[in-house]
Amino acid sequence: MKDFESNEQSKIEHVRQKFLETCKTFGFKFMDPAPLELVSVIEAKSGPTIRDEIYFFKDKAEREIALRFDFTIGLTRYVVSQKSIRLPAKMAAFGGVWRYDEPQKGRYRYFHQWDLAIYGKPSLEADAEIIEFTSKFFSKLNLKNIVIDISHRKLVEGVVSKIFESSDPKLIGDIFRAIDKVQKKEKDVILKEYQQKGYSVEKLEQVLEFSKIAGQPREVEKAFDVSQIEAWADLKQLFSSLKGRQVDNTRVNFGIVRGLDYYSGVVFEAYDASSNFGALVGGGRYDSLPKAFGRNDLGATGVAGGVERIVLSMENQGIQCDDSSTLISVLYANEEMQKPAIQMASRLRDMNLGTEIDLSGRPLKKQMENAKDSIFVLIIAPDEYSRNQVIIKDMRKGIQTYKSIDFVLTNAKSLFIP
Repeated sequence: MKDFESNEQSKIEHVRQKFLETCKTFGFKFMDPAPLELVSVIEAKSGPTIRDEIYFFKDKAEREIALRFDFTIGLTRYVVSQKSIRLPAKMAAFGGVWRYDEPQKGRYRYFHQWDLAIYGKPSLEADAEIIEFTSKFFSKLNLKNIVIDISHRKLVEGVVSKIFESSDPKLIGDIFRAIDKVQKKEKDVILKEYQQKGYSVEKLEQVLEFSKIAGQPREVEKAFDVSQIEAWADLKQLFSSLKGRQVDNTRVNFGIVRGLDYYSGVVFEAYDASSNFGALVGGGRYDSLPKAFGRNDLGATGVAGGVERIVLSMENQGIQCDDSSTLISVLYANEEMQKPAIQMASRLRDMNLGTEIDLSGRPLKKQMENAKDSIFVLIIAPDEYSRNQVIIKDMRKGIQTYKSIDFVLTNAKSLFIP
């Protein structure tokens, strides 16, 4: 885990504000699920092996408690408990989560995540809404080269079952893991590993070749006979909806299966094609999760993204999201001018203008050095103050002007905010 310094925190806050703006645009309701969950609740989603990936302990009442490792559980737990909630329920969350993973670039064991979900009657339009949100959120962050790869779990499952002539859940799960691994490991290593497990190398190679197919629906239809594949019609309908929503940075990618077992339909991941940071977000349909909480009448689809990894991508593209510059610094020429300078700073702060002032009585030269990152500098000096004036220096343009104090206080917003 790490401490987040001021400049890092300001970047995270920048992403958070853009997320909240996009949520408002799409009508998602923002909430903050509890930071603690019962281990039994988390296991309902991910099975007993999830204990290896979470922080858990017993509280004073001997209950097994875990720190939240995502927001999906908290959002789902909340929605299923609200019997009178209006459907579809569109929920969103943003905050810190804990995972007992190996630390990696852009993700420590405590990191920030954004999450949103739609609960209600299963619908491809709800899936499209989630993907549209993802695309337009990245646009709001000014990120370029974002590619959203989309697949369908039932579709891939049908191909695997046909090739291996089996619908055994364990076999399907093992082969899905092989598809997921081939994105990160050499194919020969995976084939050798699965041969030792007793799987047919020839059949596994067929599946892995299938998982390489990617492109627009028309391109996929030329590369593979999809006529007999279950759920292909659903994927085409989804892409048609996305086209109508003017989301054009998507493609079919049969290599996307998502690692979590509860995904049941459309799945997707988004990448920055200009970097090697891995997936920035992942999501899909998980209708089985509300059922695990006792609501058989609810479907669910959603997406989650790691904030620090998104910040890394923004930095990689040269996007400025950390404007740590102080708007105004009020300086004073001598000790006698400190009091009126403080009064000026207070008046500007009352107008919600970010204002700094030296409290230590440093010489003007030192104050000016400390104000080098400010956008504007106001200098309270004896001669000018006696004429009811201040010196204003635009630090970015290097322009210095003289204004009356009354003019500054009357026109402060237009003077300092373009």
